[in-house]
Amino acid sequence: MEGLRNELAAESRTLDSKKNEHDLLKSLIDSMEGYPESVKFLHNNPNWNHTAPLLSDIIYVKEEYRAAVENVLEPYLNYYVVNNLEEGLQAIHLLNDNKKGKANFFLQDKFTDFETQHQPAGTIPALSVVEIDSKYANLAKYLLGNVFIAEDEEALRGSTRQHSNGSILLEKTGKYVKGKYSLTGGSVGLFEGKKIGRAKNLEKLIEEIAVQEAIVNTLKAAIQAHHQEVIAFNEQLKENAIRQVQQDISHLTNQVFSLQNKIENLTHLEETSAARVTELEKQLENNHNDIASTRETLGRFNTQIGELTEKMQLIEQDYATAEADYHKATATFNDSNLQFTKQQSKVVSLKQEFEFKNNQLSDLTIQIENSNAQLSEASASITETAAQLKELELLVITMLQNKETEEKALNQADQLYYNLRNALAEKENALKSKHKSKEGIDTLLNEIKDKLTDLKLQLAGMKERLNVEFKVDLDVIIDEPRTTETPLEELREKNERQRKRLENIGEINPTAIEAYTEMKKRYDFILEQKNDLVTARESLMLTIQEVETTANQQFLDTFNKVRDNFQAVFQALFTQDDTADMIMVDPENLSDTPIEIIAKPKGKRPSSIGQLSGGEKTLTAIALLFAIYLIKPAPFCIMDEVDAPLDDANVGKFTQMIKKFSENSQFIIVTHNKMTMSAVDVIYGVTMQEPGVSKLVPVDFRSLN
Repeated sequence: MEGLRNELAAESRTLDSKKNEHDLLKSLIDSMEGYPESVKFLHNNPNWNHTAPLLSDIIYVKEEYRAAVENVLEPYLNYYVVNNLEEGLQAIHLLNDNKKGKANFFLQDKFTDFETQHQPAGTIPALSVVEIDSKYANLAKYLLGNVFIAEDEEALRGSTRQHSNGSILLEKTGKYVKGKYSLTGGSVGLFEGKKIGRAKNLEKLIEEIAVQEAIVNTLKAAIQAHHQEVIAFNEQLKENAIRQVQQDISHLTNQVFSLQNKIENLTHLEETSAARVTELEKQLENNHNDIASTRETLGRFNTQIGELTEKMQLIEQDYATAEADYHKATATFNDSNLQFTKQQSKVVSLKQEFEFKNNQLSDLTIQIENSNAQLSEASASITETAAQLKELELLVITMLQNKETEEKALNQADQLYYNLRNALAEKENALKSKHKSKEGIDTLLNEIKDKLTDLKLQLAGMKERLNVEFKVDLDVIIDEPRTTETPLEELREKNERQRKRLENIGEINPTAIEAYTEMKKRYDFILEQKNDLVTARESLMLTIQEVETTANQQFLDTFNKVRDNFQAVFQALFTQDDTADMIMVDPENLSDTPIEIIAKPKGKRPSSIGQLSGGEKTLTAIALLFAIYLIKPAPFCIMDEVDAPLDDANVGKFTQMIKKFSENSQFIIVTHNKMTMSAVDVIYGVTMQEPGVSKLVPVDFRSLN
């Protein structure tokens, strides 16, 4: 069952990769990624012939030759293949009318048979690795009839000696393209070969996905069948006995692995020691030879040192004399320079003072001119003001003379005003008293109307109640003739007795039957829901128990695998004498048990992992990470400066492990460590050639190997 699960995981990863490739390819086709705006416009325009395909859609090339063939067909992949000239002109008119740029077209009816070139030795025709519909065969011969693919560079050199008559040679992986007079090549980009044959590749991917889904479904069905068998076996066997046996098996397996590793390490150590002894003997012999030659060289150097010492003494005497002369000249120059600086400062200050005085003089001259202009304006204004003052004095005298006459007329008007005002006040008081009496009458009338309305409402309510409760029409009773006169007191007593009886009976609920029916339906519905919930709860509890059993079993299996991997990887990163382990704190409660990590490098006995050094903690974490990784390897891993706390020796172990695991996964490492950088395949550096503008600089070390 474990084998089937591993196979299912592998097949599921294959299926996921194909689905991801299908989704990416479909999105590229739908968005027409990589095509110019004119091609996209024609593809989405309903007024043009949509049956005309692009050259890249009608050609399918085998995977290993795609990059090479695409290098040749790159200028033509954006061409539309139309049937005749009229279809091409129709598209050109559409592009011209809408200002959407230019497009290129192959005219299908213009292609006839083409002769293929002579095939150079050691090559295969490009047409043999291409799949294309028969109606486009002449177009394919036109484009690839003289193109041949070489397996290695020997074919390239051979074709150069044979003068290949205009044939084009391609390297199988797309590393170079050779024409008659030209050679183009270099590294192959990551995205080369992804444009040609998108549509055909999408169809093949759909078929492969269907086949892969059938394989995955078959494996799932087989796992489910085995799972049912396992559940049946688990019910028959004792769980505790199985766990004890599994722990014993795990312990014995660990001992076997430990002994095997020790034997292998001892064998390797013996071989390494023997090789090291041989190497040291050779180095010792070479060192003796080097010492002899070094002694001869040392004698020559001692003689030369004596001669150079005598010359040095003479040169030092000359230097001391020249240095004294230099100091005297420097002192004289400094004094002269100081005097010159002082005089220059005085000249500058005098120039600045002269300019300041000239500016003051100019400002005073301008102020004098402005003051003279203001003085003349003030004199003219004073003259005008004096004339106006005389006119105002005459006007004031005339107004004083008319003042007494106007005051008498004003007094008479005031007396008449006050008389009229008193009469008006008396009339207003009388009107206010009448208004108050009217408001009182209106208030009383409104109160009477309100009482009348209340009485009418009470009467109507009483009529309605008698009609509904007692089926008595009050109007009919009032209109009926009275045969006998019943005393009022007797009627009141009778009314009181009937009212009390009616109150003792209580109100009648006319909707009681309907309420009972509705409540019974509700009760039946709730009872049915309760039974369903009880059944569902029992089923759910069984499912939970089954899931917990399966989850605990899978957790225990995975934990044992991670534990074994952790011990193996830890000893690979440290030494065989170092020990590490993973222990479940609460093994009875597998779903919530904490897991304790124990790491004991040689010579240390820490009580907790927190007592280890930074490098040891990092190596322990890396060991745990790869122990989990080995259970289900990921397609790629990203590590951010995990090697920062490590020394050079541990960085070497880390890079060796990365190389080992990079056979199945791709690792992206962010690092500043030079040893890590020297061990990678491709390095990407970020530089700033201009302020604020970053640039990515890649270096591919694989081409240097």
